[in-house]
Amino acid sequence: MSNIYVPTYTGTLRNHMICVPACISECSGIRIFGRLLKSIVFSTDVATICNINADAVIAVYPFTPQPRIVRAVMVAADMPVFFGVGGGFTSGERSIHQAVAAENMGAYGVVLNAPVPPEVLREIKKHVDISVVATIVSDKQDIEARLAAGVDILNVAAAADTARVVSELRSRYPGVPIIATGGPSDETIRATIAAGANAISYTPPENGALLADIMRAHRERYKHGD
Repeated sequence: MSNIYVPTYTGTLRNHMICVPACISECSGIRIFGRLLKSIVFSTDVATICNINADAVIAVYPFTPQPRIVRAVMVAADMPVFFGVGGGFTSGERSIHQAVAAENMGAYGVVLNAPVPPEVLREIKKHVDISVVATIVSDKQDIEARLAAGVDILNVAAAADTARVVSELRSRYPGVPIIATGGPSDETIRATIAAGANAISYTPPENGALLADIMRAHRERYKHGD
């Protein structure tokens, strides 16, 4: 299979788009509503979302969830989107309403923060027919209660400990779909996949860093007055 020729077209104006690490394709993926998702970009930046080849978007941000943010991302994205709907400071009825709003705007799933109580997860499952994703930051969380509440996917974000936590969860729950942060290199991504992650979330370079490279090239071009 690895020798199959894949024709490629990049165009002119989008040939410098962001590409997720190719090794992410080595994971199994998670099939949701018929679409196989392996790479999931962690971003709410519409310019990034419009210029990356990820299979999906996970839009989680450090502010109170707002439907207008959901609308903005949905307009930009041409791939499935998973939206953060709280679970920490924002929880209870507000998270439930946010989840319903996200589904109505076309989300493929909603993501809850680590502190979310199982009863909130259970209520969200009663109100939406899209995937409910629970964020896991440690294998010491009450994961059994989250799964019993109806959580569909675990989203592991345990920093440098992610691969170990994924391995522990995979041994305890062989059939549960797992998204996990892949880390900064092919080596860490492959370690996370080997530990049992079905899909990898990828944090792209910041726009400022990408623009700095472009501006550096422009300055180099014109430094002699050309």
